[in-house]
Amino acid sequence: MNSNFALKSYVLAAVLFLARSTSMAGESPAQAPPKIRVAADGRHFVDDAGKPFVPFGVNYYRPDTGWAPQIWKQFDAEATRKDFAKMKDLGVNCIRVFLTYHSFHFEPGQLNPEGLAKFDQFLEMAEKAGIYVHPTGPEFWEGPPNWRPVAIADEKTLVYTEEFWKLFAARYRGRHVIFAYDLKNEPDVGWDNEIVIRRWNTWLKNKYGTVEKIRMAWHGTNILILGNIPAPKPHNSSKDPELLDFQHLREDIADEWTRRQVAAIKAGDPEALTTVGCLQTSVPSRYWGGINDFTGFVPQRQAKFLDFLEIHFYPSEGGGYEYRSEADELANLAYFEGIVREVAAAGKPVVLAEFGWYGSKNKPKFDHGAHPLGTEAQQAKFLRREIETSAGFVTGWLNWGLYDHPTAKDCSELTGLLTADGQMKEWGRTFHELSQRYCGTLIAPRTVGPRPTLDWDACITSGAAGNQFRKEYRKQFLAEQKK
Repeated sequence: MNSNFALKSYVLAAVLFLARSTSMAGESPAQAPPKIRVAADGRHFVDDAGKPFVPFGVNYYRPDTGWAPQIWKQFDAEATRKDFAKMKDLGVNCIRVFLTYHSFHFEPGQLNPEGLAKFDQFLEMAEKAGIYVHPTGPEFWEGPPNWRPVAIADEKTLVYTEEFWKLFAARYRGRHVIFAYDLKNEPDVGWDNEIVIRRWNTWLKNKYGTVEKIRMAWHGTNILILGNIPAPKPHNSSKDPELLDFQHLREDIADEWTRRQVAAIKAGDPEALTTVGCLQTSVPSRYWGGINDFTGFVPQRQAKFLDFLEIHFYPSEGGGYEYRSEADELANLAYFEGIVREVAAAGKPVVLAEFGWYGSKNKPKFDHGAHPLGTEAQQAKFLRREIETSAGFVTGWLNWGLYDHPTAKDCSELTGLLTADGQMKEWGRTFHELSQRYCGTLIAPRTVGPRPTLDWDACITSGAAGNQFRKEYRKQFLAEQKK
């Protein structure tokens, strides 16, 4: 860190601290909330008194702060304080918030004091409102860090991230208002890039040792030089041994990445809960493009390192859901149930850490205006059904956004509980009702009728295998709905 940057950061941090002290003068300090832990049954959360805790809330960012939102660069303490009051009224008890490289981890091995001062304020507001905070590991929303490259498979990046977590977790050790740490939003091990290719060749050498053994395992594939073997082209070829090897390499990279970061967090705070916010294609039942959409993060494998699991879901069966028919809605709910059921099979608590879909009085503009109007009532109905369908597989829900975000380039434009100007939406009212139903309850494990088994190796090497799985799953899901 250069001296001018450091001086500016420390001065600003001091100013923020004094401002915070002044604004809090005369106020009684917020009572620290109880620590949240995983229950003895391994499938729920409880507080220190043994009371069930169901995370029910939102991913927090403010509208009109750019896209992606610049939470900390454009931090407005007074507006944020008002948002905490609104969230409390809506029944929110937990919010997921993104840390960023620019505000927290611009220089390797150092925490940015300016970002920390703002985060300290944020935690104080949360404590006062009685809302838990779920920080997610550094992202690019406000710009990249002062090093390159930044990649899942890059050793230097992983070492720097370990250093970040050790410092950050140690700094906030004992702050029970922090619910858990999410290592990163929707991590994905790359496919055909220089870093992964180097790891690929080392992996093959360690597994097989010689070109001849690789050729035999891959059924006579022509291989030129061990150490210079390219990534396979992502294509559909069920259980093809070369594709399977490459996907298993990606799973190994993901496991190492998670294991080391969790160890770093636990070194700073042994009681901290840890998780990873995984994209829905971490369960390979459906891809948007090809088998390279699979992220490498396997719930059953990741569960060995994490305290609980997180998955994200947006309805995309048959394309982005457009409220055209009950059949389309049920198809998306079947697809959704198949994902959360697979994640829950790992035997850890599951939080749906991102979900939502659009709804407004106006036709959406995202995707170049390709989607028809979805009313607030349709949005509320579908998202209620998502929560009710997943309850028992899932024991926590975080909506994507408190507000609609008019400048978003995706469905975030209209996924809020509130409009961009703070007006209550139908989904906000439904969310509050569901919060009253689920928060503080022990949600019984969900049991369903017969369902097909996901053939993991077939699905990570063939999108057609995933399509067949979903077809059979939907058939059994619909048969149960008719009973």
